[in-house]
Formats: sequence, C-alpha cells, structure tokens
Amino acid sequence: MSEQKYFVHESSYIDENVTIGEGTKIWHFSHIQSGSVIGEKCVFGQNVNVGNNVRIGNFVKVQNNVSIYEGVELEDYVFCGPSMVFTNVLDPRCKYPQAGSQFYHKTIVREGASMGANSTIVCGNTIGRHAFVAAGSVVTRDVPDFALMVGVPARRKGWACECGELLGEFDGQKKCPRCGIEYQKTENDRIEQVDK
Repeated sequence: MSEQKYFVHESSYIDENVTIGEGTKIWHFSHIQSGSVIGEKCVFGQNVNVGNNVRIGNFVKVQNNVSIYEGVELEDYVFCGPSMVFTNVLDPRCKYPQAGSQFYHKTIVREGASMGANSTIVCGNTIGRHAFVAAGSVVTRDVPDFALMVGVPARRKGWACECGELLGEFDGQKKCPRCGIEYQKTENDRIEQVDK
C-alpha cells in the first residue's frame, strides 16, 4: 500500500472517487464529495464542504465554514475567506427542487483571486485573475482581472495588484509600490500587466 501524500484530519470524510494532490491539508469536520479533484498544497480549514465533481487547482486556501458547491471551479492560488458563500442555482425553491448538474450555473474563480470573509458569489459569474472581493460584498456579475469589488451589490472601487496591494483608480500606467509590477489601463477600462 502506498503512503498517503496529503493530510486529512480524522474527523473529516473523503468520499470514494476523489483525487487529492500531494501536500494538501484537510482539517476538522470537512467533507470532500465524490468526483472532486483537488490540487497540490491546498489548505482546507474547519467545516469545509466540497461538493460533487468540483475542480480545485493548486495552492488554494479555503478558510473555515465554506461550501464549494458543484458547478464551482477554483483555479490555482485562490483564497476563500472565512464563511464566504458560493451558490449554484439562481432561483431555488423547495417545492420545485433543482437537483442535478443540469440545473447548476457554472462559477469560475480565476488564478490568484481573493474573496473576503462573508462575501457571496452569485452563481453563473466569473471572478477574474487576481481580483479582490472585499469582506461582506455580494458579487452579482462578472469581475474583471485585478478588480477591487466592494459592497452589495459589489461594484468596482479600484484595482488590486497580483501581490494584493490596493492600487486605487488610475489612468495610463501605475507601478505597484509593494512588488514593482507595472500596470496599464486598456481602452475597455480594464487594466493589464505591462510586459517586461
């Protein structure tokens, strides 16, 4: 029998047909459901639920009390803050149940994005690369790369660097004071990294 190359706390449940990458840690009272694929060196805090057939990249950190439902995909280096919420059905009704993947609206969280504590991501939206969703915000539409999203519903209130430094609003070009990455505003009111 080969040695397990990831850690699962004894209070957690891992269903059959689950793939977990090397170096990943799954802490107390968590549940990883069938068909899920989790990358390498991820950390799942206490009371995390990963639904059936969920795809999670490498180096993802999921804090306590987060449920990642079927239809959600997290790319590499995503951060899910404590008690943040994903959904997968737009119009849930107990009397008219919508169970099964044919009813779920896909949500994609791109590489390096962070979602703060108690934020909510309404299903069917894409969170852009290295975007930053502030604590308590409710995302109801697609989020551009590097966008800082704040409020209910969430609105763009500036930009965030790949390293997490808040860049505010700017025209033309701006260099991150923390890491030195340079950004430029595009014609469609987005920002992108300047090629080195």
